[in-house]
Amino acid sequence: MSDYTDHLRDVFERFGPITARRMFGGYGIYHDGLMFALVADEMLYLKADNENVGDFVQEGLGPFEYEKGGKFVQLSYYQAPEAVFEDDELAATWARRSFEAALRAQAGKRRTRN
Repeated sequence: MSDYTDHLRDVFERFGPITARRMFGGYGIYHDGLMFALVADEMLYLKADNENVGDFVQEGLGPFEYEKGGKFVQLSYYQAPEAVFEDDELAATWARRSFEAALRAQAGKRRTRN
């Protein structure tokens, strides 16, 4: 684990315990076994969906993108506001909203499989 991902344990301490797992040159950040954030190039991105994406857009924060086959692919993760690194209550709020988005995404996947 990198120093950056280790530091996220302190950042999200008020939210609850997190774990980090290596993936695609970065890390997935998990709470209760569900990925709610990712780290790529020492940048934190939080899960977004229709219910919370406006919070990111309002703050001028962009989505996580990567290039594949000459095209850019966008994932439903948006850059975290810098303020989460300075305010533990704010970090817990943003993490909670992103975790809830991850829960909704998981529930949607279950419904479509049935």
